[in-house]
Amino acid sequence: MIKGLLSVLLVLVAVSSSLGKPEKLQVKRGKRIPQTLSRGWGDQLIWAQTYEEALYWARFQNKPLMVIFHLEDCPHSQAMKKAFAEDKQIQKVADEDYIVLNLMYETTDKHLSPDGQYVPRIIFVDPSMTVRADITGRYSNRMYAYETSDIKLLLTNMEKAKKLLKTEL
Repeated sequence: MIKGLLSVLLVLVAVSSSLGKPEKLQVKRGKRIPQTLSRGWGDQLIWAQTYEEALYWARFQNKPLMVIFHLEDCPHSQAMKKAFAEDKQIQKVADEDYIVLNLMYETTDKHLSPDGQYVPRIIFVDPSMTVRADITGRYSNRMYAYETSDIKLLLTNMEKAKKLLKTEL
């Protein structure tokens, strides 16, 4: 009887001690194991799984969020994915300064489609959960669309979103 009580007590102590210590988020630099969440947009980046999770991490880490809308069977999305993944500077800025999310479906947040639902489109959201409608691509009819020739503009807009974060928040 005493052995049984002692073993139950020991199990309870072990469980309660492991639950009592919150784990720290460890962001490791260097080579990382590829994640399936990247969908080819950058296997070395840490991708959020959902929009809600991405908003949480953006607020928690005080980093802007970059949301990429795309489709697997869209040739424009495929070309942009290839250009994005191959650009070392974009990958570096995204890794160090952004929470990144790529979606192949629309969210319930209508602020993420201010001028319609098309792909590929890239929207920036600051940690206060404000969609940065002022950071646009070069097209007036698809304001948040980027093509492979716009990769430098995308990098400029990433730097702009980062700079606005420091000056406005």
